[in-house]
Amino acid sequence: MSLVLSIIFALLTLATAIAIIIGGGKLISLGGSAYYLIAGIAYIVLVALYFKKPSAGFWFSCAIFLLTIIWALAEVGGLNYWDLLPRLVVPALLFLLSLLVTATDKGLLQKRRRLSGGLSLVVFVALLATLVGGFFPHNTIYNPEAISTDPLKQSDANASKADQDWRYISRNASGTRFAPFDQVNADNVKDLQVAWTYHTGRRLTGNAAGVDENTPIQIGSSLYTCTPENKIAAVDADTGKPIWTFDPHAHTYEHVTCRSVGYYDYDRDDTLTADQKAAYTDTSCRQRIIVTTVDARLIALDAHTGEMCQNFGQKGTVDLQLGLGDTANSRRYHPTSVPLIMGHLTVFGAWIRDVTEDEPSGALRAYDVRDGSLVWAWDVGNTEGAKQGSDHYTLSTPNVWAIPTFDKDLGQLYVSTGNGPTDYWGGDRNKAKETFGSSVIALDVNTGKTKWVYQTVHHDIWDYDLPSQPVMYNMKNEQGEVVPALIQTTKMGEFFVLDRRTGKPVSKVEERPVPTSPAAKDEHLSPTQPFSVDMPTIGLEHLNERKMWGVSMFDQLYCRILFKSALYSGIFQPNSEQTYLEFPATMGGMNWGGVSIDETSGILYVNDIRMGMLMSMKTKEQAKGQTVSLNEVPQWAGTIRPQIGGPYVGTRMDNFSSFLQVPCQHPPFGTMTAIDLNSKKIVWQVPMGTVEDTGPLGIKTHMAMPVGMPTLGGPTSTKSGLVFFAGTQDNYLRALDSKTGKEVWKARLPVGATASPLIYQSAKSGKEYIVISAGGAAHSPDVGDYLIAYALPDKA
Repeated sequence: MSLVLSIIFALLTLATAIAIIIGGGKLISLGGSAYYLIAGIAYIVLVALYFKKPSAGFWFSCAIFLLTIIWALAEVGGLNYWDLLPRLVVPALLFLLSLLVTATDKGLLQKRRRLSGGLSLVVFVALLATLVGGFFPHNTIYNPEAISTDPLKQSDANASKADQDWRYISRNASGTRFAPFDQVNADNVKDLQVAWTYHTGRRLTGNAAGVDENTPIQIGSSLYTCTPENKIAAVDADTGKPIWTFDPHAHTYEHVTCRSVGYYDYDRDDTLTADQKAAYTDTSCRQRIIVTTVDARLIALDAHTGEMCQNFGQKGTVDLQLGLGDTANSRRYHPTSVPLIMGHLTVFGAWIRDVTEDEPSGALRAYDVRDGSLVWAWDVGNTEGAKQGSDHYTLSTPNVWAIPTFDKDLGQLYVSTGNGPTDYWGGDRNKAKETFGSSVIALDVNTGKTKWVYQTVHHDIWDYDLPSQPVMYNMKNEQGEVVPALIQTTKMGEFFVLDRRTGKPVSKVEERPVPTSPAAKDEHLSPTQPFSVDMPTIGLEHLNERKMWGVSMFDQLYCRILFKSALYSGIFQPNSEQTYLEFPATMGGMNWGGVSIDETSGILYVNDIRMGMLMSMKTKEQAKGQTVSLNEVPQWAGTIRPQIGGPYVGTRMDNFSSFLQVPCQHPPFGTMTAIDLNSKKIVWQVPMGTVEDTGPLGIKTHMAMPVGMPTLGGPTSTKSGLVFFAGTQDNYLRALDSKTGKEVWKARLPVGATASPLIYQSAKSGKEYIVISAGGAAHSPDVGDYLIAYALPDKA
């Protein structure tokens, strides 16, 4: 037994030594830690000692492990579970093997063998405890002192039943995604069970099947839902049985998704006069479902029958490609936002490919939902800021792919923009791109004229376009006055809070110097960037070598080498022909899911992503022989994405991850955070999601370790003190205690979900339902077509 163990120990230790000597030497040459090279040499000496002087080998092994513990604690700066894991587990396993070799060596003194046996038991128990510890959340924040004792309450949670419909993707026009219901609460949420399941019939296989990001809307006793390719269904709110379905047979190849639909009611439109309402005598299409399709059509359906409204556009359809330039039959342009209903107008944003200077226009347009006529267009390439009814718009302007917000009282529409192409090089950007890119903008609802502009990133070459719906919520400014505020999340993990009337910051913003070199050819970066300093930032940390991570010491060493090999000076790292690290990367930070705000407590809930990307600008010569892909994130990772501007033809993009496809920076990789909007402090933060349905190399671990994974979709909060969320990398719908972040319930889904939960109270039964569209976790190969409703059992 001793000989077999000795051989195993020697082979594993030598293999470890060779690997970390080679990697450690490379790391030292880059100015990194010397530990790995020194440890590798020590392990070779250790093997030699065990075969020549076993007694000395025992003490040398103890010394190696003790010094490794001291090094790990010093480098981590304390007892951080996830940070210590890759530094100590492999050394502990080698130490355990060395102890077992000693304990079974009959040539040694019995006292030495007993000591080795006892130590081996201690190490084994410690390793077992380490494994168990992985099933508990770490790196959590709990700060109940941040909760305001006098929150700014802004709505009547006991509003009339007619006002309790979920009319918008975020329930109300303000975008707060708050459900004013308390039937399901912290005491009985454990009793939730599946009430019904509806199969949407979405396409699950084949090219560009899309991603299910759909949050249905609820009007009275009906839900209206859509698939990624815009198959629409009206579903009974109590049974899940279909009332009608409509299939526009829409198809395209990029960014295929449908996040929701719009709803218009002639009889409740208070922007129309009594005479205007009376003039419409048709019994059909008095209530309409407004749909944008991935092949760039605008469609109006009768909400009761699903029939196309014949008096809308051309027999129910408006072609959205007109006047935008070459859309390549919608491959370069299509709506990804939700039709926002503003009285009798609808407005929506669109995704635009961002590869060349002749991409379609980012013009934002408003249509009359009654007849499909164009009312106004916001075209920033025109000096007037808007074109009335024009069929020709400026190419390659900043677009609006996120969800807009409508302020009825001020008569303003709030939009958040991306950049005009190209994303990662901006040496030749015109005034329109520099002024309106990556900005929050207020437009006049009736004319589309620009009211104010607030830019969150100057000369954005990081693809930090604003990803989410601006949310309206009253807050105190620096002078203590309550003002109508607008809250905008960003991919940088920051919150910008603006006065809805003026666009001026409500929460303090500072222009701070940022690095501008070394930069790409002919680039002219902004020397400063705006930083929101009074609101918390989420996941925006300055990385260093010590914050590199891995499942083991080997991939952690690999990530250290990657980090030290790349240019990195923190947030807003300049673009370059040399490999540079962008963190947070284009996915965020925070993404399209946005936030939820408990309107009774003034606490905001937001989920985030913490991932980096290695990038480098490529000239035509440098790009020779490398793969060029037009695919969307993350499929473009490992390829050169065309970015044809100035001296460059593309940008090489690689996930900042180890050879095991695990993110290189330390966990968590995604969290849920609660922020009190009165105190502007974090109340709690918890890692969100486990590796149960994913893992290294994409292999499912089947272990529910709450590492905290990248998240998409958004949360939904309730009056009863719960936060529901499903946008994790594992297949669960969860409920968290809104005051502590503690998980109080979860339900296993047949596949994961990327959408935000819908919560409503049935107009017929009075029962409260929590509904999730489960089509597959973000970028998971496991997809489905489930719309699942949960409710308390009837006896409850």
